[in-house]
This record gives sequence, structure tokens and C-alpha cells, in this order.
Amino acid sequence: MDRRAFLASAGPLTVALSGCLAIGQNGGDYDVGMSDSRFLPAEYRVQPGTTVIWKNTSARAHTVTAYDASLPDGASYFASGDYGNEDAARKAWFESGGGAIYSGETYAHTFEIPGTYPYVCLPHESDGMDGVILVEASADSTAASGTGT
Repeated sequence: MDRRAFLASAGPLTVALSGCLAIGQNGGDYDVGMSDSRFLPAEYRVQPGTTVIWKNTSARAHTVTAYDASLPDGASYFASGDYGNEDAARKAWFESGGGAIYSGETYAHTFEIPGTYPYVCLPHESDGMDGVILVEASADSTAASGTGT
């Protein structure tokens, strides 16, 4: 029996659930998704030199904004809107919505220095929408891998 025939015979509940099975499968076009109030995954591990791509997979505007004081020594600051520091990113967001990533849009940053890179979505910070990129040099790891839920 093919998929269409099965879905037609199984009823509306199966059809509704079949769309849920694709959640979390990004097709390889991004690394971290953005739901209404979460980064998915909240923790993502990469090797130095890896470019991470965030994609807004929700209908709400989001930002990716690094916590300046928590970046590894010598690491470049990152924020959607390409602000030079956290204060500038916060000011731009709260004054004009600067740095917004709208539904379907992406933001990318390359991580060169090993360490922990915590970040937040400014409009949903009070909802706990934060994440972390862990950059680790590993001799036995050959590709970036997502972790978390």
C-alpha cells in the first residue's frame, strides 16, 4: 500500500499526525531552528571554523544575540544585525526592532575559537529563549553535531 492510500484509509487523525513527524528535520539547510520561544536545539556542538546557521522556523520575529561578557577570550562578537557588542544589539532591538530575523530568514556566524558561546533571543529573553554553541577541537570528531531537544 502506498503512503497516499494508507493516509486516505487511516482517517483524518493520521493525516494530522503525519505532519508532526517532520518536526526537527531541517533538511540540512540550517543548524539551529527557532520555535515561538526556543532555540532547537538549545545546545549545539561544532568544531572551530564551523559556520552555524540559525533559521526562524516560527511566525514570530527573533534575534540571535551573544552575551558579550561570556564569550571566550579573543572570540568575535556575534548578533543578528551584525552589531559590534551586546549593548548596541539591545539598543537597536528595543528602539527599532533592529537585528530581527523574520519567519523563514536565516542568520549565520563562523566560530573560530574553542569555547562556550551563550546567546539569547532579545524579544523572548524573559521567556527563557537562550542557547549555547559549544566549540570544541576534537581529534576523533569530523563533523558538527547537534545535541539537546
